[in-house]
Amino acid sequence: MKKILGPLRRGVEKYEMIKPGDRIAIGLSGGKDSTALLVAMKRFQSFSPIPFELEGITLDMGFGGMDLTPLADLCAKLDVPYTIKKTKIGPIVFEERQEKNPCSLCARMKRGALHNLTIERGCRTIALGHHADDAIETFFLSLFYEGRINTFSPVTYLDRKDITVIRPLIFVKERDIISDSEMKNLPVIQSTCPANGLTKREDIKNMIKELRKTMPDMDDRVLGAIQNKEQCHLWF
Repeated sequence: MKKILGPLRRGVEKYEMIKPGDRIAIGLSGGKDSTALLVAMKRFQSFSPIPFELEGITLDMGFGGMDLTPLADLCAKLDVPYTIKKTKIGPIVFEERQEKNPCSLCARMKRGALHNLTIERGCRTIALGHHADDAIETFFLSLFYEGRINTFSPVTYLDRKDITVIRPLIFVKERDIISDSEMKNLPVIQSTCPANGLTKREDIKNMIKELRKTMPDMDDRVLGAIQNKEQCHLWF
């Protein structure tokens, strides 16, 4: 996982994501990104100069049809404690509320539940599998749909919960996760969310694919602008 581990280490060290003795919950959705994060963080743990512990956590969103056994087996193989918490977020958003924009409410509820589960498991840091492509997509989503310049930060401290959210894959390209030979042998569990593949983020992802055809260096330019404090004041 050289193309993943190198950028991961760079992100962790550049933004001082880990403190000695941290117990880090890894948010596992079953998708390739969070699974890659789990394996990479376990590998990084073995040579990191800073000692830390890992635990996997997953929210059962209540959609049904998702078998998380392969993910539980992977955690057991890696000797990482794993917790699944059942929720009714899916039925609340799609059946009770019948939201016209389900992703917004779902994301808010999911964040809150993940943060609470992190605390329940005795962790004060949660690691999410967002990578460089996600940062770029979020940048354009905010620009086009919210009318503001914004994206997520590599490290965010939530004072109300007293937990820290970290994104160790912030310098990892999605294509490097997809092409990694080790990743091809790891379990990927498809989402059963009714809105999967039909979101505004999917539209932005397709737009970016088209832009890359005429601007091959677009990703580096956008990431450079995001990191430049004088231009965007987004990452600190």
